Amino acid sequence: MSRVVHFEIQAEDVERAKSFYGAVFGWTFQNWSEVAGSAYWGILTGPDDQLGINGGLLQRPAPAPAPEQGTNAFVCTIGVGDYDETERRILEAGGRVALPKRALTGMAWQGYYLDLEGNTFGIHQPDPDAR
Repeated sequence: MSRVVHFEIQAEDVERAKSFYGAVFGWTFQNWSEVAGSAYWGILTGPDDQLGINGGLLQRPAPAPAPEQGTNAFVCTIGVGDYDETERRILEAGGRVALPKRALTGMAWQGYYLDLEGNTFGIHQPDPDAR
């Protein structure tokens, strides 16, 4: 079975995107431009001994779709330990709610947000008591 092993986020303002994702999720960034052959930041989402994937951040090569025209990329969902605290940090960092928190009954809390670049991402907190 195929699994996601890497993700990329395109941004109008790469430094603004780095600040946003660093503030919300504690992600760090490494300059991988030499390896990539163009401006490219590796996204380190956590320690290598924890389950998860890393990704990349790059300058958006074309304009993003206008609001309500759909997405132009995969939507990645990030597992979190505290949904409400993570949402607070998202909003404090300037993100917006795309689809509000909802219970995946008996499994988790799930919601979707827009970053400062207009990209959609999800957050997911496992909770067998979610109703």
